[in-house]
Amino acid sequence: MNWYFAVLRKYAQFQGRSRRKEFWFFTLINAFLSMVCSLVDTTLHLPTLVEGYGVLAAIYAVFAFLPTVAVIVRRLHDQDRTGWWALIMLIPIVGILVLLYFMLQNSTDGSNRFGNSPKNNDNTTLSV
Repeated sequence: MNWYFAVLRKYAQFQGRSRRKEFWFFTLINAFLSMVCSLVDTTLHLPTLVEGYGVLAAIYAVFAFLPTVAVIVRRLHDQDRTGWWALIMLIPIVGILVLLYFMLQNSTDGSNRFGNSPKNNDNTTLSV
């Protein structure tokens, strides 16, 4: 959960770099929490706001939107790509696949135009 909270603490920070570990742990926990919210919505028969989204799931989606975009941009920065590449996800199917490929790639070694490598100052003992 530390990686999830680390992303939330930097919820609107679009400069800097994020490691694969930070991105993927955040994504995994985010998906789990989204499923839990949907399950609670279904179990409690909460009203549906948008097709497929109950009240709780929609509120969580709004809450998680900005941190998700920020960590995607920082992950792109980690590979020395501009954050504008995140807009490629707007292209149906192909855009998501290209962005997934980018998220799976390793970081650039050392410093790049977006800062020092987060691997050099790894905080595996993050405090919450």
